Amino acid sequence: MERYGRDFFNRNTIDVAQDLLGKAMIYNGQKAIITETEAYRGEDDPACHAYRGMTPRTKVLFGLPGFTYVYFIYGMYYCLNFVTEQEGFGAAVLIRSIQIEGVSNKELNGPGKLCRFLHITKEQSAIDLTTSPDFYIADTGISLPYKTTPRIGVSSGKDKLWRFEAYFESSESPNSRLEK
Repeated sequence: MERYGRDFFNRNTIDVAQDLLGKAMIYNGQKAIITETEAYRGEDDPACHAYRGMTPRTKVLFGLPGFTYVYFIYGMYYCLNFVTEQEGFGAAVLIRSIQIEGVSNKELNGPGKLCRFLHITKEQSAIDLTTSPDFYIADTGISLPYKTTPRIGVSSGKDKLWRFEAYFESSESPNSRLEK
């Protein structure tokens, strides 16, 4: 599998969010297929953490594309994001759902569930996905059909249709597509 470099992430966030569907996320030897994402883009997107500018919390969002951005919400959940677009423009893709490879019916639907399962915390924030031997994104050669909807759980920016969710035939899963 071909590992993605910085150029993959250094593009429009919406394009990256769509293109991540069906890609492999490798983390500490565990392989998962990304099945749902949401785009968050800069200071004109009130739902984006970059909306109010750079803070100590959001500094990584304004850095090089291809880094992880992990934050804590509701006092109990971590959320995994991948920084996108050019340095200085705060944007990222939230990873909402993954399918664990080789585990039948093991879809982790919800950013908190996937972080809990993989033991992702703030300690995994600011990891360079383009150079890390333990955390990276790779091409699978599969393409997943998807539907586009408003983002989940946002109080502002609800008009943006920037959530992308893969869908499958009733007998199909990302794992079955990989085995073909």
